[in-house]
Amino acid sequence: MDKVKIAIQYMLPKHFLSRLVGKLAAAQLGKLTAFFIKWFIKQYKIDMSEAKESNPEAYKTFNLFFTRELKDGIRPICDDEKILAHPVDGAVSQLGPIKDGEIFQAKGHSYSTLALLGDQPQDAERFKDGDFATIYLAPKDYHRLHMPITGTLSKMTYVPGELFSVNPLTAENVPGLFARNERVVAIFETEIGPIAMVLVGATIVASIETVWAGTVTPPAGKQVFTWEYPTEGKDAITLQKGEEMGRFKLGSTIVMCFEKDAIEKFTDGVEPKATTRMGQPFAHIKR
Repeated sequence: MDKVKIAIQYMLPKHFLSRLVGKLAAAQLGKLTAFFIKWFIKQYKIDMSEAKESNPEAYKTFNLFFTRELKDGIRPICDDEKILAHPVDGAVSQLGPIKDGEIFQAKGHSYSTLALLGDQPQDAERFKDGDFATIYLAPKDYHRLHMPITGTLSKMTYVPGELFSVNPLTAENVPGLFARNERVVAIFETEIGPIAMVLVGATIVASIETVWAGTVTPPAGKQVFTWEYPTEGKDAITLQKGEEMGRFKLGSTIVMCFEKDAIEKFTDGVEPKATTRMGQPFAHIKR
């Protein structure tokens, strides 16, 4: 059955389905929207007591529900300056060193940092022999992404691609998954060097947004687009540790890349399949 599920993904018109679902998720459909939100909460066992607005009927669209805010203080941010904070709620897929420019995916599969970052050698070189972490966001998770450390945006890249599912089954069976799917790469300059935060699209992920640019995709493009940002002066975009940097409308994955010698070690318990909670200790800074 696993092979059948993967084969179906290759055949499905993934972009068409994703954009169709996106339109439905953005539509105000009254009682139908409320019914589906309640079904979704029950199906995925979502704890609405954490949401700033806990009443399902208060959300006019499914997207507003899916990107719901949490109550103030429900995810306290680790304030230790020597420790990075988890950027999202989710589960660790893989993490570890970037070896010979390759990032481990699953079950013998890997992909290059160069491909992940949109085939831009100058960006890939910055993370040579560094570290990476991949975190999967399931449908039940909180879907806003936050900064693990204070950083100033220097570059954003939109990379077109496929829209395979990014669940564990697909990660184990589709080679180079995260470097094949549509994605948005944000590079921040921080006190520990550059950090790449790669927001990976997936089947029925209707939208990827950032707080500085709004919706980046859709519409989907067929070529790589790059935006450069000033890192000094009044136009610099600096986000503080724990501050929101983007969001997914329907679930996906984030891949983070760190410069060599930036990370001393990931905190105890941060390992494949471990649950992550935004704001909790993530990794110890080496320098």
